Amino acid sequence: MNSFEVIGGKKLQGTIIPQGAKNEALQIISAVMLTPEPVTISNIPDILDVNLLIELLADMGVSVDRLDRHTAIFKADNVNVDYLSSEAYRKKSGRLRGSVMLAGPMLARFKKAFIPKPGGDKIGRRRLDTHIIGFEKLGATFTYNPDDSYFHLDASNLRGTYMLLDEPSVTGTANIVMAAVMARGTTTIYNAACEPYLQQLCKMLNRMGAKISGIGSNMLVIEGVDYLGGTEHRMLPDMIEVGSFIGLAAMTQSAIRINGAGVEHLGVIPDKFRQLGIQMDIEGDDIVIPEQELYEIQTFLDGSVLTIYDHPWPGFTPDLLSIVLVVATQARGSVLIHQKMFESRLFFVDKLIDMGAQIILCDPHRAAVIGLAREQKLRGITMSSPDIRAGVSLLIAALSAEGRSIIQNIEQIDRGYQYIDQRLQALGAQIKRVAG
Repeated sequence: MNSFEVIGGKKLQGTIIPQGAKNEALQIISAVMLTPEPVTISNIPDILDVNLLIELLADMGVSVDRLDRHTAIFKADNVNVDYLSSEAYRKKSGRLRGSVMLAGPMLARFKKAFIPKPGGDKIGRRRLDTHIIGFEKLGATFTYNPDDSYFHLDASNLRGTYMLLDEPSVTGTANIVMAAVMARGTTTIYNAACEPYLQQLCKMLNRMGAKISGIGSNMLVIEGVDYLGGTEHRMLPDMIEVGSFIGLAAMTQSAIRINGAGVEHLGVIPDKFRQLGIQMDIEGDDIVIPEQELYEIQTFLDGSVLTIYDHPWPGFTPDLLSIVLVVATQARGSVLIHQKMFESRLFFVDKLIDMGAQIILCDPHRAAVIGLAREQKLRGITMSSPDIRAGVSLLIAALSAEGRSIIQNIEQIDRGYQYIDQRLQALGAQIKRVAG
């Protein structure tokens, strides 16, 4: 198992370009199954999760022409539907939570789908109820087979309907939208997710011939069509990477320019980092973070301690709470981090405490951070990455810490961040990949 060796305490400098959005990629690449015509996708992030999904499509018979590591032409004109019930598919798809995104397109075009128990990282339960219930309301039936840990879905006659989602799940909404675009009649999805990535998916589907209105709102109306054609699509910059780099610059007291940050799609992300006292300038589509000796956490207007919590879009994304927590350890002031969605995502704070951070883990969902105001630097230790976002948070902590840190299980980081060691080296970071 590979690891990163990091010598921290160095100021970084330079320009970094965010990769294509991971969470968008898993939806967009799944959507190529909806048409037998070519679909060209660019700005694809070269990361484990996305590459695994592309492998799955190729195994199913989808033609994949990779023009380079970030551009590919997909053509799903000879799909082997039976492969989805094979042991080989079960093993590979079980390693990837994103494989569930294939169910909607498969139901729409081939009238059946198989969903394995989701794999991925260890941040807590990610239930499939929203997906399954949505499919059922469209007319699909499902059975669960405990012998192969598969949900078997049949949709010989999908029909449009009205549905109120029990939660604005991004993947759930995307999956239901992809199933509904070729259902008979009109589907209305209320309490739909409205993240930029979902907006991107809907816009792409409309270019393919779908009829989706309400894009960007929490009510989507979909008129079913009989056929979808090919198109071209470019991924947005990854907003989670953008937030990670803002946090990295602050923690390491570095001057960094984030080139092509997709500023108009970032929502409240810049404002949340400004609440931590981090200065930044927006120059066109770039974010420039100046070298900053100290940053001070704001309080609420009545003087009470700031609380930062996750919330469905346009609220603050849960994927950046780990980054915010790490950044707060070296700020002046205190903040309460409230992670509402996943009950295990804060369990990495014990490593930060070992590094010298002052954090009180109140319960699985809340952590109080008392900023050290750089009076006491974090110290390098050996630690393991439990999930993608915690892994990068620990990497940022290691880059700001005194001495040497070892981060194990970096496959989790590689799942979500492409060439992260090489890109950080280009900024002057002392980081190297060590084969295990």
